[in-house]
Amino acid sequence: METVAAFDVDKTLTTRDCVVPFLWRLRGPRLLAGLASRSPSLATAVATRRRDRVKEVVTAAAVRGLPIDTVDRLGAEFEVGFVRRHLRADTMARLRWHAEKGHHIVLVSASFRSYLEPLARHLGAHAVLSTDVEVDEQGVCTGRLRGANCRGAEKERRLRAWLGEERPIVYAYGDSSGDTAMLAFADHAFRVTSSPISEAPNLEVLNPEVPS
Repeated sequence: METVAAFDVDKTLTTRDCVVPFLWRLRGPRLLAGLASRSPSLATAVATRRRDRVKEVVTAAAVRGLPIDTVDRLGAEFEVGFVRRHLRADTMARLRWHAEKGHHIVLVSASFRSYLEPLARHLGAHAVLSTDVEVDEQGVCTGRLRGANCRGAEKERRLRAWLGEERPIVYAYGDSSGDTAMLAFADHAFRVTSSPISEAPNLEVLNPEVPS
């Protein structure tokens, strides 16, 4: 592959966060009871601004004890019923531009695999690098994450690992500090803000805006 376009998902390809609505979809009001039982851990994580730890605690409350087949089924429904309704027109146009050029498209996101894989199929993306949940031998979610939360330096690490020894031209799109490392790694980096981006990049005047 000669060119890769790496897209963050939440608030880059979509107009809003998808993680919390998905976890609510899994448990509904019972999620609140699960969080109440974990309130000391959650309060400490929030107070110390450990975002990855907050993600771990909330995920445990939502998925622990659920069969992964159930999580994936609900993820597929969530992708159709929620994620597609919140896709952002301008970044979707940019994704289509890359697809028309024959570029390899990869979603690199802290969102969950269970709905990103169906989204990738819908968009024609070639790969998903994302956060996932741990499953035991019986196919039941343990409540822990499988590996690290795909955010920050983990995004760059995952993308480098996926590329392997290949070093194509890399375009990257992200909206937050969690995308900084991936944007810095890219040859052409685009910080997505509230202002619309053009359908195609103008590389003659490109001045990538990488968040510090």
